[in-house]
Amino acid sequence: MFWRIAFTIIPFLITLMVIYLGVRAHKFSWVQSIGEKSKLLGWLLAFLVPVVLVAPFYFFMNTVTVTVVLLHLFLFWIVFDLCGFIINKLRKSTEIKYYAGYVAIIFTIIYLSVGWYNAHHIRETHYEVATSKDIESPVRIAAIADSHLGKTLSGKNFAKAMENLQQANPDLVVVVGDYVDDETPKEDMLMACKALGDLETKYGVYFVYGNHDNGYYNYRDFDSAELAKAIESKGITILRDECVELPCGITLVGRLDRTFASRKSASVIMEGVDRTSYSIMLDHQPNDYDNETLAAPDMVISGHTHGGHMFPAGILGRLMKVNDKVYGHEKRESTDFIVTSGVSGWAVPFKTGTFSEYVIIDISR
Repeated sequence: MFWRIAFTIIPFLITLMVIYLGVRAHKFSWVQSIGEKSKLLGWLLAFLVPVVLVAPFYFFMNTVTVTVVLLHLFLFWIVFDLCGFIINKLRKSTEIKYYAGYVAIIFTIIYLSVGWYNAHHIRETHYEVATSKDIESPVRIAAIADSHLGKTLSGKNFAKAMENLQQANPDLVVVVGDYVDDETPKEDMLMACKALGDLETKYGVYFVYGNHDNGYYNYRDFDSAELAKAIESKGITILRDECVELPCGITLVGRLDRTFASRKSASVIMEGVDRTSYSIMLDHQPNDYDNETLAAPDMVISGHTHGGHMFPAGILGRLMKVNDKVYGHEKRESTDFIVTSGVSGWAVPFKTGTFSEYVIIDISR
């Protein structure tokens, strides 16, 4: 229902935004100069301004990106129009030259360029956690989430990110869901699986499903069975509401995503865990903190939120309590909760509310 409403409203909103931007672009002196000779040509040029600015994103990315770019240009143009109006009122100016549109265009380009950089340059974020349990100390874990392989992060660039991650010398690597997307090419998926399989670790690489991994639509050139086969063929262990004990004194608890009808509760999965070991629960969506706190694993690692992705989505998410946490580390009773912003993001190749990252967690006694 939500998506039906969205797909009905969005074309209407896009039309309104283009109309506003075209009308405002008609105030540019060079457009008005042409319009004096031909009104039709002047208005055509005015409406070409927003079209020319966003059209490349349609050909090289997708319609979602076009909408996001257009929305930012529209909002910033309104803001700078308002600023120009206030300044002229305060100065009691009758200035007829129109600069607000140029400032809005330049600001949008700079703002989204920073967002592009944040989305495409993967950082390392480091956490240190202490425990009194008898584990090999320290144990270094690398956590990856939300690669959404395809438009923003290709298989080739994912492999480069894994080369950088390898330099941190993790003892084990966990992939916390949304590894692929609905439009991920099989070539990218296979390349990324090879990169994960090539990682050198003491205790291996482990994988749990996210809400996109099984796919919502039939766009991909591979199915869920082929994905699982490609992952497991590289020696990567998929945890489906399962636990695995590692020689270092850590038990990994991998939950199916909450979109799986067969998913077990946190307390049921934890019944099979040796409580003298240090337990780490992998759960793609940070939406079950109350139950997970009661189940009392030592740590829960999640992704899904993309750290807020586009400002102000993270702030709105916290206010609306869409997720229990959007980003970072917190402790509830005996459990440490960590949410990563992920190595990429869904559909939109910008991150203005956060940045792309993989997480390194050192656990020591």
